[in-house]
Amino acid sequence: MDVGLFDFDLPEDRIALRPVSPRDAARLLVVRPDAPEPLEDRGIRDLVSLLQPGDALVLNDTRVIPSRLRGRRYRGADSARIEIMLHKRESDDRWLAFARPAKKLALGETVDFDSEGASNACELGRLQAEVIGKSEGGEVELRFSLTSAYLDEAIARLGELPLPPYIAGKRPTDSADTTDYQTNFACNDGAVAAPTAGLHFTPELLAELEARGVSRHFVTLHVGAGTFLPVKADDTEDHRMHAEWGTVSAETATALNEVKARGGRIVCVGTTSLRLIESAAAEDGTIRPFSGDTAIFITPGYRFRVVDMLVTNFHLPRSTLFMLVCAFCGLDMMKRAYAHAIAAKYRFYSYGDGSLLFRAG
Repeated sequence: MDVGLFDFDLPEDRIALRPVSPRDAARLLVVRPDAPEPLEDRGIRDLVSLLQPGDALVLNDTRVIPSRLRGRRYRGADSARIEIMLHKRESDDRWLAFARPAKKLALGETVDFDSEGASNACELGRLQAEVIGKSEGGEVELRFSLTSAYLDEAIARLGELPLPPYIAGKRPTDSADTTDYQTNFACNDGAVAAPTAGLHFTPELLAELEARGVSRHFVTLHVGAGTFLPVKADDTEDHRMHAEWGTVSAETATALNEVKARGGRIVCVGTTSLRLIESAAAEDGTIRPFSGDTAIFITPGYRFRVVDMLVTNFHLPRSTLFMLVCAFCGLDMMKRAYAHAIAAKYRFYSYGDGSLLFRAG
């Protein structure tokens, strides 16, 4: 499909730079494509009445790590500052990352992430990485001098929280973001971007949903920095998705299959949960245990196998996530919904308001 079909104009003042407080006070646009009046303005707390007993929430419990690293490359007397954004772990000591500026790095070169105080750094704790691979778009593969938990500790010590560029370009990251940019149920380290629809869910809201008879189930998808990359191709067929690692346990798969068998609805919180559940689904709609990489790219025409409803934030124009919601509800319906959201001054993107989407058809 023509990528231009997924474009729209968004005023700068619609981009949320901070979340609302409390988190579940955000607005919620309900989109029912098959209803006579498909758009309804509600609030996140209204999920308690909008969902039904027997429905099942699927939440992504990944935890964001401080994945932006700043270092220096030395070449004889010459040196250059390098910024690294980790986006996918490949092994105990290897990460795929985006480098800026990538052209200053060559295969075999070393980046020193303790460069500012390297002469005083303890060699045991000093963090370096060798460039062992390069590809287009600034992606590099790095093999670090530390491994496993030692590498994790060094990244936590040296790294910065990776706020999305549409926020980081307007204000500095601060201490509030360390909690604001994590879901309340985050527990598995590995993401470099938050599953932002989950940011709306407070313990109080989850408790009310449980009392309503809505069960909750957790999956893990480590969101990569590729989620921020624009689609540069003119046609969706030419876009390459970056793989992300995820897992659906046998226990969760069984529980969700039982929900479907009883007539309950699968409600994914976030496009990350949806992409993972659809990756784990068989042709007949049965959810199987899953552990591995997924690079599923969902565009209009995709046949959804499992997911009935989606809680999600408002996405960037020409993005793979906007394409996904258009596949879920229909392109014309989502363009109408986004036009309504812009006119009604909904807050967009990671710290913005949410929407509840019912699958078309």
